[in-house]
Amino acid sequence: MACHGIKLSPTLISMDWGHLAKSIKDAETAGADFLHFDVADSYFSPEFGMPLGIIESITSQTNLPLDLHLMVEEPRRIYEWLPSNPTRVTIHYEACRNLHRDLVALRQLGHYPGLALNPSTSLDQIEYVIEEIDHMLVMTNNPGFPDQRLTPQILRKIERLRVWRDESDRSLEIAADGNISLDDVPALVEAGVELLALPRNSIADSSIIAEAIKGAITSRKIN
Repeated sequence: MACHGIKLSPTLISMDWGHLAKSIKDAETAGADFLHFDVADSYFSPEFGMPLGIIESITSQTNLPLDLHLMVEEPRRIYEWLPSNPTRVTIHYEACRNLHRDLVALRQLGHYPGLALNPSTSLDQIEYVIEEIDHMLVMTNNPGFPDQRLTPQILRKIERLRVWRDESDRSLEIAADGNISLDDVPALVEAGVELLALPRNSIADSSIIAEAIKGAITSRKIN
């Protein structure tokens, strides 16, 4: 369930894979809305994420919907391996030669398309595809570089996106992903973030995931 209006998507890659079923159950108990599933190809992002082939084993252990984040060059190449059921799928502006085509293809496959923006990518560059997406994922660091921290520029980008969304009366969920610490949560929420992928490379096990979710609930009250 959303916590005071903020949805929470703990990252699967940060869980204790020796006790994955328990980690997922703990995330459910803590109030997670999604499970954030990172897919990386070591090309667009200088690391490997989780293979799509394990999705079935993940979904067999939980009723939580997946939040797929494709950090993949030309992501349309792997659409055939996406789940058959409607799924939240986010691709990167920077990874697509034909972004509009790739977003439309996701919708045609029955998924909920979203767009991720790296820190250096301006909002001005994506206006032409805004009608094709259900959510925008603002990256607080570049994929594969977890030591980068949240900056005022990222917060201003989120604020600008929220104002533009509200003024244009569009239905667009604003999400954030990156090396998000508990200290970052209040500023992100205040800027306009409505879904938090908590927090990549800073969560070691399910108990810390639960603490991070609790921190997100209590750090800023939204009525």
